[in-house]
Amino acid sequence: MRFFSSVVVSFGLVWGAPAFGQDDEDEQENNTLYHLPADSYITVLANGTREPLSWNGVRVTVFDREEIAAVQGPDLTRLIERAPGITISRNGGTGSLTSLRIRGSEADQVLVLVDGVRLADPAAPGAGFDLGTLALGSLAKVELQRSANSTLWGSQAMGGVLAVTSAASGDPVVAAEYGSDNSLYAVASASHSAGPAELGLSAGWQRSDGFSAATAGTEADGLRQADLSANMRARLADGVEAFAQARFADARIETDGFPAPDYALVDTAEYQDTRQVSGALGLDAHRGAVQLRAAYSQAATDRQNYDPAFGLAPGYTASGLSRRAELRGTYGSVTDSWQVHFGSEYEWQSFATLYDARRGTGIFGAFAQVDYDKDELHLAIGLRRDEHRQFGGEWSLGADVAYDLTNDLRFTASYGQGFKAPSLFQLLSDYGNAALRPERAQSYDAGLAWESGALSFGLTAFRRDTTDQIAYVGCFMVTTGICAGRPNGTYDNLGRTRAQGIEVEAAAELTEGLRMSAVYALIDTEDRTPGSANRGNALSRRPRHAATLSAEWLPVDDVSLAADLRLVSRSFDNARNTTVLDGYAVATVRVSWDISDKVQLFARIENLGDDNYQTAAGYAQAGRSAFVGARLRL
Repeated sequence: MRFFSSVVVSFGLVWGAPAFGQDDEDEQENNTLYHLPADSYITVLANGTREPLSWNGVRVTVFDREEIAAVQGPDLTRLIERAPGITISRNGGTGSLTSLRIRGSEADQVLVLVDGVRLADPAAPGAGFDLGTLALGSLAKVELQRSANSTLWGSQAMGGVLAVTSAASGDPVVAAEYGSDNSLYAVASASHSAGPAELGLSAGWQRSDGFSAATAGTEADGLRQADLSANMRARLADGVEAFAQARFADARIETDGFPAPDYALVDTAEYQDTRQVSGALGLDAHRGAVQLRAAYSQAATDRQNYDPAFGLAPGYTASGLSRRAELRGTYGSVTDSWQVHFGSEYEWQSFATLYDARRGTGIFGAFAQVDYDKDELHLAIGLRRDEHRQFGGEWSLGADVAYDLTNDLRFTASYGQGFKAPSLFQLLSDYGNAALRPERAQSYDAGLAWESGALSFGLTAFRRDTTDQIAYVGCFMVTTGICAGRPNGTYDNLGRTRAQGIEVEAAAELTEGLRMSAVYALIDTEDRTPGSANRGNALSRRPRHAATLSAEWLPVDDVSLAADLRLVSRSFDNARNTTVLDGYAVATVRVSWDISDKVQLFARIENLGDDNYQTAAGYAQAGRSAFVGARLRL
């Protein structure tokens, strides 16, 4: 805390402050392929401060409040599948364990930020984040970077970054819906300003009787989940603001298990309670060409797994905690060609499980990035150094370029080095291996984006090479080598993998009131580990082809008809490529009617064709489901 206190006294910066004092976002350029409100053209992922998408050469997709509301419901995956290169796997219905893979990455190689706070769980095997605890209706903005960015964001950003902003701002809104499986979902958000201070709140609650998570099961597995977010901002003096934010989420999800003697996935009475508490506080200062942010953040995740067949006590518990003190800054101006982004941070991580006493580690990081923006050209190059208490130091380099070939055609390219520190579970648990090295990746992409009037098109080629991939090593009946003294198994740096392919984005306004868009990705993944029995195999749960087709039609004023079609090819559920996950096509249709400026009625049908499909072997997905709801703008 002494580090944080001294930084706060000397510096400050608020995460969402206007970039370099620029207030009029409507005048900013954009390179998005969708005609969305101005805030959709602004991102924080490229350098940690708000700037137009056109000021960087990395591929970022931004979804704003309007599109989030149009998609309807609590399921975040139906929104982010509108970006290319995205694949999702889920162990059952909405709210169950949900994994995001970007351009063929591992799910735990994607960094997740909620209101700027990292939500990785140090007690999870790979320290990844379960997207099942994020409800879409409680969000105002979603940003997705589809390439490695460890230069700015450090460990775990080697596969990409997902940043979401809670809806605790703007005019008051209340919405509720009811539908299949006795599902009820309600959200509310509001903000209030008093003098130099502003307070925002958002809350969401959902429950569902659900359906059996096991494909072969018949007993429904239900869900109950609540979340609450609060943001406060206050101007202390000219150019100086203070902020604080907090998030609380509590969920109970019923699951199925693998009981003896068959150890097959069947109906059981098991369930998991998850509680997440996170928050941040800090200061913002900007004067002239300098912006600074000093902040302290904390995130805790507690999980308890119960099986009533073995009594009332939890059969497994896990608790992960991360605390972070950071300073970020920018020197430059919108009127200058050169800008410098810099920062340093220290993170304390700890974990404990039912079988592991609390253990911890620390990571220090510092970075600098130089940007050049002049007329049609953008260039950026950055370097980062991290020091980890367990495995030592790591350098990360990143660079990107964007160049306007014509008024309508833009070329972009980026290179990023990514790394992911071994999780505390992988290092220090009963399964741990203290000699693990960090996973490393090199990510490349290059593309063209064309936009002319109501038509737009983008094509991007990408590749990511990963070394020292950490994998679980089973030690059943093995007592030699790395398995010596580890009868339950352990982790080792075994993997070398490659993911490469192309992404296509297109959008068109065919007639007034009729808009269509499409995203497609071909992702070729390969296990390239020397000497491995799986060498040459595709990586598990990475379909080669995935596309989302979307259309919206406004037949009359105030009425919208829309549809999404998700197409996914077959994939494999295991590294040996012996368990096949069949391809699928899932359609969703939606309708909304603005009765007045304040009242909207909406409805949708998900999985219109009642397709029976799986994204993880043995786990069912929802069949045809219908929902109706209303939204009130106060």
